[in-house]
Amino acid sequence: MNAPIGKYRWRIASLLFFATTINYIDRQVLALVATDDGFIRDVGLMGSDGKINKELFGYLDAAFKGAYALGFLLMGNVLDKLGSKKGFSISIVLWSIAAAGHALARSIFGLGIGRFFLGIGEAGNFPACVKTVAEWFPKKERSFATGLFNAGSNIGAILAPLMVPFLVIQYGWQSAFIVTGALGFIWLIFWIITYKKPEEHSKLSSEELAYINSDKEVEPKNKIGWFKLLTYKQTWAFAFGRMFTDPVWFLFLTWLPIFFKEEHNVDLKSMFIPMLVIYLISDAGSILGGWFSSNLIKKGYTVNKARKLTMLICAIAVTPIFFASITSNIYIAIALISLATAAHQAWSANLLTTVSDSFPKSAVASVVGIGAMTGALMGMIVAALTGLIYQEFGPIPLFVFASCAYLPALFLLNRFNKTLEPIEIK
Repeated sequence: MNAPIGKYRWRIASLLFFATTINYIDRQVLALVATDDGFIRDVGLMGSDGKINKELFGYLDAAFKGAYALGFLLMGNVLDKLGSKKGFSISIVLWSIAAAGHALARSIFGLGIGRFFLGIGEAGNFPACVKTVAEWFPKKERSFATGLFNAGSNIGAILAPLMVPFLVIQYGWQSAFIVTGALGFIWLIFWIITYKKPEEHSKLSSEELAYINSDKEVEPKNKIGWFKLLTYKQTWAFAFGRMFTDPVWFLFLTWLPIFFKEEHNVDLKSMFIPMLVIYLISDAGSILGGWFSSNLIKKGYTVNKARKLTMLICAIAVTPIFFASITSNIYIAIALISLATAAHQAWSANLLTTVSDSFPKSAVASVVGIGAMTGALMGMIVAALTGLIYQEFGPIPLFVFASCAYLPALFLLNRFNKTLEPIEIK
């Protein structure tokens, strides 16, 4: 097919990118504010040694992950029933209110409530984004579009350490939650104005619509329920991929600021520097990972071979991160962590795309919800154990876990979804 006329679909992709950016800003605020002594003293997180109580912080993180898992159960279904526009709007309103509400916390219990509702709302982001990509992009562009919006997670992780220290130092820790929580409502205005299904959009050219639908699947007439989706091995392939690797990404997001503070004496004002390097490189990994498999498909590789070859490279690239926990050189630690986070993001872009490779658009959000729920449940267990392990043994066991997670995940993905062919819905 000749080059498509029109680029409106990339405007939609940019909205998904900004939503994911805001999503990760909001979830990162607590990890950064937790390095401020005033905050941990005000909410009861300070231990007897004057440092953060890692065990309690791990339980707080587990509360978020548990709600995140429950949110996928709810939000995937809401998105497939109400559609991307309404479903995503509900999700971002809920998480933005919860994010700002952290400013009211004066105890561990209050923080726990805020983390719980933040998890419920934020769970809608990735099912909504993957569903929207499936609606707006042909298969050969989906992994690149997914890599693009997934790159927002890294930009969010970069902007948070840029914004939060300034707000905390100038206006107090409460302002960090209020200001970042307000960003979602600004995005919502653009989403409501801009988004419609491709077939209903007046600004989309007929040529671009034909290109989007150039490999359109036959959609089942009836809604596919969760219990039906659980009978497909392809659902479990995606779930196992998330179950093994999501907890690793959660470890990076939640514990890196504390790791750099306690292992390398990086204070809140200087935290931006390592975070900037790590997540800029991660951003490049997300986009490059999506581009790489899409480019392989354009060169004649099958979808199956392109996705899994890319994911194998990513799985191997994560393994050296173990050495980051034993080096005293902060530059080596940053380099190894950057490699691992970039590989994870490239992995994630391709893993998410396998859902739209195998399932009809009407089921994409639900399958992503199922898989992400399993990842969040495992993340909840790992989060609860992380604080205890870090408190007793330091960071080494956590980095060993990160090194070993991806190759088994790829093995199970391939075992349960050998071809990535579209499933036949009966």
